Amino acid sequence: MGISLALQTLLQKQDQMDRHDLVTLLSLQDPEELQALYDAAYVVKAKRVGKIDYYRGLLEFSNRCIKNCLYCGIRRANDDVERFDTDRDDILAMAQWAYDEGYGSLTLQSGERQDEAFISYVEDLIKDIKKIGDGALGLTLCVGEQTQEAYERWFHAGAHRYLLRIETSNPDLYRTLHPQDGHHKWQVRHDCLTMLKRIGYQVGTGDMIGIPGQTVEDLADDILFYRDMDIDMIGMGPYVVHHNTPIGKAAMAQGIDDEKGKMYRFTMGLKMIAVTRLFLQDVNIAATTALQALHPLGRELGLKAGANILMPIVTLPQFRSQYLLYDNKPCVDERPDQCKNCLSGRVASIGDTVGFGKWGDSPHFFRKQGD
Repeated sequence: MGISLALQTLLQKQDQMDRHDLVTLLSLQDPEELQALYDAAYVVKAKRVGKIDYYRGLLEFSNRCIKNCLYCGIRRANDDVERFDTDRDDILAMAQWAYDEGYGSLTLQSGERQDEAFISYVEDLIKDIKKIGDGALGLTLCVGEQTQEAYERWFHAGAHRYLLRIETSNPDLYRTLHPQDGHHKWQVRHDCLTMLKRIGYQVGTGDMIGIPGQTVEDLADDILFYRDMDIDMIGMGPYVVHHNTPIGKAAMAQGIDDEKGKMYRFTMGLKMIAVTRLFLQDVNIAATTALQALHPLGRELGLKAGANILMPIVTLPQFRSQYLLYDNKPCVDERPDQCKNCLSGRVASIGDTVGFGKWGDSPHFFRKQGD
């Protein structure tokens, strides 16, 4: 039957789309139209960032957290979680392993802490990791809201990318995801992103897709937020319930976590990747593990919809089951070498290649530097 002329014309607008156009694409339901959207986004990916997907070895080194986000499995109030801190030598050994295996980049992720002991620990850890391969291992941090001084110390120690998810660009919706205790403020998160940009990081952010109360218009505004904040990399994924959280319990009680609800969030996740790729073109976009939590081929489909970053887990196996932000997290029972082989096969299955040994930095960041 073919897609309509109106949709063909809209897909060709790409980075010239307005908010109404974004909402229209995010509202598509017809399978043939959805495939046309994904195909158009993949063409832009191939042209602007290449059919090369880059690894960020994900090392979750601690699940201690001072925050109490209402959706998160490692929230402070979850007493069922066994808290852990990975031994420093083990972190460096896994960083060396990632480098030896050609990962190119490492992501250090943990629960959020803001005390001086933590800040100094991370600072020294960065310096030691940057000694591996004489600085050849790229480094992303994902350790939450901090002061400008902490961000500057880590940047000067050698970290050059930072991922801090805004979760939603709607401050009112943000408030529904967090306790109103003075420690979870949307404006603080926004200001942290501004600080990170000013210091010189390649800045990543992202939203949760399909959270209760979210509209398609909210999601369109999230994409506009990425543009307006001049973001370099996007790490967004479908909301996946954690059964032992206030929002997770409410979602299950309301029946919105049935198979229909999961498929809605998964499909919306793919649509967000595709529309973001069409609109922002040369940013890095992750095919997150949350996609695979909802669909066995989630990450492959994410890559085919325009994503170009993968985050294979290199967390020590004994700690993986204690770093569950959501239920049904993939790869919890696999060794790092198994994750590598599995993901490499997934990339090859769609005709892409892995950029082994390369940082895979955001082309958008360097285009800005040249402006």
